[in-house]
Amino acid sequence: MQVLKKSSWGHSDSVASTSEEKNPDLATILSVEQRVEFTFLLARGAESIRKNIEATFDATHLPQGPASGLSPPSDKSAESETKASALQQEREKLLSEPKLQELKSAALQYLDDWRESVLQRVAEAVNSSELSKGQKSQAKATETSAKPKKDIAEADDSVDTALRLLYPPIPTPLAKLPHDQRILILHSTLLLLLSLKHYTAHSRILLLYITSSLGVSMSILAQDEIKVAQGLLKVAKQLSGDAEVAKKAEGNKNSRYWKVGLASVAGAAIIGVTGGLAAPLVAAGIGGVMGGLGLGATAAAGYLGTLAGSSVLVASLFGAYGAKMTGEMIDAYAKEVEDFAFLPIRGLHRRSKADQLTAVEDRRLRVAIGISGWLTEKEEILEPWRVIGGGSEVFALRWELEAVLNLGNNLTIMLKTAAWNYAKREILMKTMLAGLMTALWPLALLKVSRVVDNPFSVAKSRGDKAGEVLADALINKAQGERPVTLVGYSLGARVIYTCLMSLAARGAFGLVESVVLIGTPAPSEASDWISMRSVVSGRLVNVFSKNDYVLAFLYRTSSIQYGVAGLQEIEGIRGVENVDVSKEVSGHLRYRHMIGSILHKIGFEDLIMEEVEKEEEMIHLLDMEEDRLDHKSKEDFSEADIELHKLEKETPQKP
Repeated sequence: MQVLKKSSWGHSDSVASTSEEKNPDLATILSVEQRVEFTFLLARGAESIRKNIEATFDATHLPQGPASGLSPPSDKSAESETKASALQQEREKLLSEPKLQELKSAALQYLDDWRESVLQRVAEAVNSSELSKGQKSQAKATETSAKPKKDIAEADDSVDTALRLLYPPIPTPLAKLPHDQRILILHSTLLLLLSLKHYTAHSRILLLYITSSLGVSMSILAQDEIKVAQGLLKVAKQLSGDAEVAKKAEGNKNSRYWKVGLASVAGAAIIGVTGGLAAPLVAAGIGGVMGGLGLGATAAAGYLGTLAGSSVLVASLFGAYGAKMTGEMIDAYAKEVEDFAFLPIRGLHRRSKADQLTAVEDRRLRVAIGISGWLTEKEEILEPWRVIGGGSEVFALRWELEAVLNLGNNLTIMLKTAAWNYAKREILMKTMLAGLMTALWPLALLKVSRVVDNPFSVAKSRGDKAGEVLADALINKAQGERPVTLVGYSLGARVIYTCLMSLAARGAFGLVESVVLIGTPAPSEASDWISMRSVVSGRLVNVFSKNDYVLAFLYRTSSIQYGVAGLQEIEGIRGVENVDVSKEVSGHLRYRHMIGSILHKIGFEDLIMEEVEKEEEMIHLLDMEEDRLDHKSKEDFSEADIELHKLEKETPQKP
């Protein structure tokens, strides 16, 4: 029992009993008014996500600023206004097409259904039935304006600064509460979202809005996610191990599942897999592994709902404890591709029951997948992605390894030749960087072009198939019920492009949290990027370089009339971030060694800086090698030229 005092936003306005102090929850630390504000905050966060979707499909919401391809509002020049007007008219015509209108409706319907389930769950868990009905109706009417996002690449390197730019704080009196209470609110929100039996990309973005609005550091949320993931898996392991013993003790085969109401949390329930005696054991287990997070054991189990007591549901959340991503089950998705596998970056991911605890320590609530676009050695497949930190379960996607190696090795040989260095000088003298796609390439280079054209064409075609397979895997929940972040360079980014287009065509929303595409050999056409944006709940980043002669050369025979994302900005689409790395990236092969520095530049939330520093050392060595080649005479016929001509003879002509 508790006695309410006069409301005060500076501190909790309730006097809790001794038992409540030992088992704190939202009902004991927040007053009725504060619980109302909590529900409103979640509603406003969900509405912000909705507004972002609407803005993507609204021609009147064209972004302004250098990264958008449009001049800022202060620029009143006739040329600027004409360009903006023409782009808006073009975009209005595009967005009126039935295909995009259907995509918009489907994306908003998915969002609305998710929002309804979130608000209903929260209202039931923290409030009385009468209060929750009133809050739910008011929350639906709550709206927030979708403010233009600043260019994150120009922001402070701090992850927290990036967070607040991308997910602006929503004004709330809860931000004035003591720090430990704000952390408890964030933790409770995570558990309530997980109680829906999934952790969708929308749920993750909502948590980012809540984190920003409460003034809590991103590191707190990341640590919370890790502790909850490990806690759930440890409890699920205990439940699974004790299931048979408890079942025999109960002696009733027809009552395998049980349900118990929790008086301290209105409307909450736990569904277990054993007998009635397991109810306090589940609460104690949850409290034991999550005790450092501020909530009482009973409250934590109550907020998690059925997930707290079911090893089956936990297994579903984590993709059968990782087996779906690393086991033979993935073969079912790869019938069209000869080589397709998710390789864990860290941890052994053992499958035996004896080693399950080790696997538990590697599990996370989020998944990150890195995809390479070319390689020179098999061992390199994991290296670029070691920079991604431990807040996610990180995998490297191995796809068509032979084709990717063939492309990488042939490119490496060609770029060391005098012919290529001569071609670079010719392009610099005759062509502005913005005109790379219309460049007149030297005849000497075109004569040996099939040495790289054929491998690129083969790898590009197979990459498109791998993208379809990746989409199948995500839709079939190989990752479980967890949000996925995708990062790729070169043809690896092309794989992601194809995957997102497939997800959009199939209306698969809420699967992908964020995407970073680096040096992408794919069209920059607006309709494609609008479709891609619709299935990415968080960030969609296009990293490009105007100096990427290699990409321009490789892509010269493709559909250049639609532009090339890896060479230019994606113009006028709200929610697409353009990051120009022309000053840092002198060529396409640099991307392989610059993943960490590029992710750091854009404010990626989870990096291992020691690995980033190793990359920077490698870049320094590459710079020295490039300087050495540049100083060689253009008449110097090097060993690389000899190897190139040898490859030319071995490479068949296109039919």
